[in-house]
Amino acid sequence: MRSAIALLLLAAPCWADAGEIWVTNERDDTISVIDIATLAVTRTIPTGERPRGITFSKDFSRVYICASDSDTVQVMDPETGAILHDLPSGEDPEQFVLHPDDRHLYIANEDDAVTTVVDVESRTVVAQINVGIEPEGMAVSPDGKIAITTSETTNMAHWIDTGTHELFANTLVDSRPRHAEFTRGGTELWVSSEIGGTITVFSVADQTEVAKIGFEISGIHPDRVQPVGFRFTPDEKTAFVALGPSNHVAVVNAETYEVEKYILVGRRVWHMAFSPDNSLLFTTNGVSGDVTVIDVAAQEATQTIKVGRFPWGAAMRP
Repeated sequence: MRSAIALLLLAAPCWADAGEIWVTNERDDTISVIDIATLAVTRTIPTGERPRGITFSKDFSRVYICASDSDTVQVMDPETGAILHDLPSGEDPEQFVLHPDDRHLYIANEDDAVTTVVDVESRTVVAQINVGIEPEGMAVSPDGKIAITTSETTNMAHWIDTGTHELFANTLVDSRPRHAEFTRGGTELWVSSEIGGTITVFSVADQTEVAKIGFEISGIHPDRVQPVGFRFTPDEKTAFVALGPSNHVAVVNAETYEVEKYILVGRRVWHMAFSPDNSLLFTTNGVSGDVTVIDVAAQEATQTIKVGRFPWGAAMRP
């Protein structure tokens, strides 16, 4: 009997020290902290006004929050939830990305049509780079040499040399680009276009278009299929794409660029974050005010977790 119980325990998933998912609630001016072991909200932390983008430092000792309507990036101690200080982010910071050097933060300032580069150690602005109208998405290549800003109204991805802080290319995408990601090898750039309903894939080597991924869900009007945030699995063979008011996440074969499946989640899905072991994916569902938990291997939604009003960004803390 004891050996049988031991085998069952070994076969069961172990969630000890499973980590946390931090979710920004833009209507409540809070962060909901989800314990992955219990799949429950354990803390609700106040922030500045309309928090959206969220990311951690490499050692997870600091968390950066785009408080869009407070016109600042807040730096928080994740242990205590205390705001340590604000960074000079420029007006209406939407999304940002931390450079691989763990020191320079690249911030999209929607109202100013600029990308602001901030040194998080000296708390100073290093550069402000003119980009297109209504910048939103941000990405940095794995080698740290290229930063990308997407502009919603100009419908472009702007390629920035991080050494000179100058644009070296502008590439057209479909209407209202929202999010950008490099593949981990740094050979491709993916950009989602919310109103265009597509993801455009570029070759980083020469900025040419490699593929265009479209989405079609039976019974849902094409106008509601709006790709926004997306994440790659660690092996980069699969991309999970949030499709906004269609209330679905697409499962895309990242090698063939074919959509393989759609997963029903909450209402107005925005962004997502993996658990530390990448076995679970957590989606922020703005209108329904909750987070959907997806079993990555099974590619199925397994649970819903209530958070604050209009959850938007998500980040993992181990």
